[in-house]
Amino acid sequence: MTGSTLTRDPLTSRQRSRLMAKIRPTGNRSTEGALAVAFRRAGVKGWRRHVRVRLNTTRSRTRPSHAEGAQARYTCPDFIFPRLRVAVYVDGCFWHGCPQHGTAPTQNSIFWREKLASNRARDSRVTASLRKAGWTVVRIWEHSVKTRPATCVRRVRRALAAS
Repeated sequence: MTGSTLTRDPLTSRQRSRLMAKIRPTGNRSTEGALAVAFRRAGVKGWRRHVRVRLNTTRSRTRPSHAEGAQARYTCPDFIFPRLRVAVYVDGCFWHGCPQHGTAPTQNSIFWREKLASNRARDSRVTASLRKAGWTVVRIWEHSVKTRPATCVRRVRRALAAS
């Protein structure tokens, strides 16, 4: 038999969406933890982890559904420095499409290509929304935290000094 056979999903797209929405991310806690350790060792203070930040200040009475392209009202950066309005995201190489280390699975490649592209598009929208609201945004790749934590700390310090 040549090629691969695709199996049909037994759930409807609505059922699959509900099921996937129930899965809570554990995130890149080990990577975030490594950055938190680097912050502590370097004496960087004033940060908080996983605090929701409001993206927009306009409120509408009728909120469009997610399928209609609704913008998220909040984001949850990995670290924030609330007084200086600096948000830090640690982007995983796989989920955010790192140009050096990101690889798309070969199974169901069309889905994964679209998924990773939508993740990058969401990252861009969130970054733009935060910047519009007066925040400085620092995005750090997962591999950078693992291999060069001191460089990551320097990037964050520069952002803090500029704020």
